[in-house]
Amino acid sequence: MELIQPPRIVERPQLDYLGIRVVTPFRGMLHTRDELMAELSDWLRRQSIEDAGPFFLRLHVIDMSGPMDVEMGVVTPGRPAGPVDESSGRVRPAILPAGRYATLTYRNHSLRANRALIDWAGANGVAFDRWDEAEGDCFASRYEAYLTDPRTEPRKTKWEVELNFRIAEPAQRAVSEG
Repeated sequence: MELIQPPRIVERPQLDYLGIRVVTPFRGMLHTRDELMAELSDWLRRQSIEDAGPFFLRLHVIDMSGPMDVEMGVVTPGRPAGPVDESSGRVRPAILPAGRYATLTYRNHSLRANRALIDWAGANGVAFDRWDEAEGDCFASRYEAYLTDPRTEPRKTKWEVELNFRIAEPAQRAVSEG
């Protein structure tokens, strides 16, 4: 893993996006990500919708030995009015919530980068906005944003990726720890 920006805490605004959410096994998840990115990119082009930010993979529920609840999204200039994709219902508007996020930027080796951010947070007393469910580890907002546009750079080992984990506020920590 090449660390481009070290772990740190940043304040993020609320962002509107369009996304396709699916449940998929961990094994093969990146292939699913690539298919969803192509589908979303093609859909945006057909609808003449401009994106305003990077594509990203949002991880809603993580179960590395079972199904993963993930969403491929792209930041948009604002929230579209009305239904977005009436034909299939796959593309839907949503928001990335505002808040403080633990973040780092890397190139290559997603698992190592995630481990580095998780270890840094643990060593620095940073708690993520997450909870346990029977389905797995649930996150209020955890995503990896592709700062390198995958539409112009096909080599994944060249992508700059920004990991973002929303941080639990003190009141949330008391509830999750209690």
